[in-house]
Amino acid sequence: MKKLLRAYAVKDKRIQVVFRSENGHISATSNSALELVKGEYVLFMDHDDLITQNCLWEVVKAIDANPSADIIYSDEDKLDEHQFHQSAYFKPDWSPDHLLASNYIGHVCVVKKSLIDTIGGFRMGYEGSQDYDLLLRATEHTENIVHIPKVLYHWRIHQLSAAAGEDVKPYAYIAAKKALEDTLDRRGLHGKVRYLSGLRGYRIDFEIKRFDKVSIIIPTKDQTELLKNAVDSILSTTNYSNYEILILNNNSTTKELENFLQEYTAKYPDKIRSIDAHFSFNFSKLMNIGVKETNGEFILFLNNDIEVIEPEWLTQMVAFAQQKHIGAVGARLLYPDDTIQHAGVIVGLGGVAGHAFTGLYKDDPGYFNLIQTVNNFSAVTAACLLCRREIFEEVHGMDEQFEVEYNDVDFCLKIMEAGYYNVYIPQVELYHYESASRGHPHQSKPSYERHLREMALFKQKWQHIIDRDPYYNPNLNLGVHDFSMDLNA
Repeated sequence: MKKLLRAYAVKDKRIQVVFRSENGHISATSNSALELVKGEYVLFMDHDDLITQNCLWEVVKAIDANPSADIIYSDEDKLDEHQFHQSAYFKPDWSPDHLLASNYIGHVCVVKKSLIDTIGGFRMGYEGSQDYDLLLRATEHTENIVHIPKVLYHWRIHQLSAAAGEDVKPYAYIAAKKALEDTLDRRGLHGKVRYLSGLRGYRIDFEIKRFDKVSIIIPTKDQTELLKNAVDSILSTTNYSNYEILILNNNSTTKELENFLQEYTAKYPDKIRSIDAHFSFNFSKLMNIGVKETNGEFILFLNNDIEVIEPEWLTQMVAFAQQKHIGAVGARLLYPDDTIQHAGVIVGLGGVAGHAFTGLYKDDPGYFNLIQTVNNFSAVTAACLLCRREIFEEVHGMDEQFEVEYNDVDFCLKIMEAGYYNVYIPQVELYHYESASRGHPHQSKPSYERHLREMALFKQKWQHIIDRDPYYNPNLNLGVHDFSMDLNA
């Protein structure tokens, strides 16, 4: 090996070699190599992997287009011993909350040398996840992070490579957990880092800083049994005590609903209120009214066809929403047969917007375990959506031009464009009996005409996101829900 390296150093003056006197494992060795670096940027790769012929060209193009870029990363795939390519990983653009669940940046990874110097290079004691630790620290100093949506790196599969399976290098996961725990300490956050099943990533249970009041806003028109099921599940299951429920009674006609509201507002005067909203159904208008009628520091929009099934749901959602960079928080919503109804919203899916992974079983990992990991999405559904009141007011609430459809996606995109990150958290599961209360949103001619009008308005406002959702790779298919590769891209 030494003879080979010396020969290459003689053959090409761009190749520099340092021989360490003792084995320092990968962190110390990488730092020794960094001492030789003369370039403005450093590309990291493993000794047994390959970069594509156009890799450096694409990186330089990205830097030319983004002169302030501090970190650049690309998509990647795997290459087996027979030279077959597989498991292409088409990644999202910069997703800070997903990085806390998985080192999705991986390879190819290019970092500005001055930033590496600022954070002190690689740290000893994190071998196996030294690159993850480096990225967690580096991304605390910059958001000038550029994603190249092209496969520029081939991760080679062989017996001793982590590409062969998660259990090849278990020490790497121990080091990653340690790096995440350090990250929480640096950022002044408190929480517990857990391994996901099969070493497929990490889950952080954040601690609540303050148990601020949550205003739960539920619109309804009749459908007493659905509403009662939703309210009873909140009251009987939720362990986060500082909340109120506001029921927006939108043109109900049944005595049953009237009796229910009278009974529950009298029985739980400190928890439940209702107000009448006598106008044609307009979800956005209802939510805007609901926010004005409440005073919680957090706002939770909740459908009347939701059922709470585990105690920590609201605690977990508040723990994310209290973080200043986070906008809207969404949950994993399930059909009664335990298949996915909502696991994030992809803008552009089906031509406008649609839910990710709909119809897959709840324990399915999904594309690179995205069903089971915290992810940033452009939008989440308002069937269960939590945000801080200050954010709702900053973006001027919901646009009442969207009476029935796309109002929640529009709301989330306004939050995203205000500089916040929307997030899907799979540890919160609820049942959603979708559209049970009002039926299909455009089954009659007037409702279909309204659907076309709202769709046209959404496209007018958000065509640039429809064309390129930052959290859905352009190499993926917009005609399916499961993150399949677009073979025509």
